[in-house]
Amino acid sequence: MKVLVIAEFYPSRRDPVMGVWAHRQALAARDAGADLRVLVLHRIVPPRSSLAAGPAAAVAALAQRAREPRAQTRDGLAIAYVPYVSPERGRFYASWGAWAAAPLALAIARMRRSFAFELVHAHNAVPAGDAVRRVRALGATHAPLVISVHGGDVLYTAGQVPAGEQAVGRALAQARLVLANSAGVAELSRAHGARETRVVHLGTDIPTAARPPARGVAPTLVTVAHLVARKRHADVLRALAVLTPRHPTLRYAIVGDGPERATLESLAARLDVADRVDFHGQLAPAEAIERARECTLFAMPSTEEAFGVAYVEAMAGGVPAIGCRGEPGPEEIAAAGDGMVLVPPGDIERLSQRIDELLSDPHRLREARQRARATVLASFTWQRCGEQTLAAYERALR
Repeated sequence: MKVLVIAEFYPSRRDPVMGVWAHRQALAARDAGADLRVLVLHRIVPPRSSLAAGPAAAVAALAQRAREPRAQTRDGLAIAYVPYVSPERGRFYASWGAWAAAPLALAIARMRRSFAFELVHAHNAVPAGDAVRRVRALGATHAPLVISVHGGDVLYTAGQVPAGEQAVGRALAQARLVLANSAGVAELSRAHGARETRVVHLGTDIPTAARPPARGVAPTLVTVAHLVARKRHADVLRALAVLTPRHPTLRYAIVGDGPERATLESLAARLDVADRVDFHGQLAPAEAIERARECTLFAMPSTEEAFGVAYVEAMAGGVPAIGCRGEPGPEEIAAAGDGMVLVPPGDIERLSQRIDELLSDPHRLREARQRARATVLASFTWQRCGEQTLAAYERALR
């Protein structure tokens, strides 16, 4: 089976972390038996934050994107980066598929000469799915379309971007099958026009054995995520301050970078916990996972969380996770087994209580570690993801 994967978010020389989940799913499907090639929609216009930083920063950001090699091989998988231009994200994100369609049509025509793909798998309805819809209208391909919805389409684009609902709906209606990363996202996808959906969970690598907590090392909370408000790092900082009298040596490791970093650093200082908070910045994927698995508890009470690969990556190493009640991903992970604790959104008191309960009871923490790992082994491995993805491809082709 020959499959052409098309994605906006995908690892690159410039950013090896962005969209790593799409790459890992492609590798998992390849290992399950599919033959894949990848086209990445490579927007060469830097984000507004780069432009606001001044002319020198803008030129440097543009040069970096322009220098991205158009053909790459990553983990043995052939990837082509398709450059295009488009207006700024905020007001015009729904139109990016239109801006990318012509370059994508040329790239698909070139691809077909050497790779007779039978199926197109687009990651996200906007812009990738919408761009493929437009390419199909031009007659550049008639291959069946599968779209993966990872949450942003139905939690953000359809409701908060001008014309986003129409763009998402048109793309989903074109798909023979929509893959959702949780049941909640599948339901939202159907509400926005998907004809048929299937849940395919993303996964993680499984270490040979869970690492036991190091003796004499301070207990540590950890969050691995982009530093944006919805990830709720601030809630964990406030819980850390609340827990200081009972757990004076408790630390907090923050892995990731983003626009909220300065705000979080200021908050840590105001709460008088800055000396126990470590900002590690963005790490390579394997290094980030390793850092999380060295810690005691994974805490990310985020909102608009469609799935959350970072939870299962930590849990696979025996690190219990704390997520937010009512969110599609955390609810589904918690329902699959155990080792995942849910708290109400924005409830610092309940978050602090759950952390305290686990840290204060070694037996309870040990059991939570074992259940977390068992849950991932049963439901959230890359092998399972690859098998489910291949089965979805077969369904779409039938």
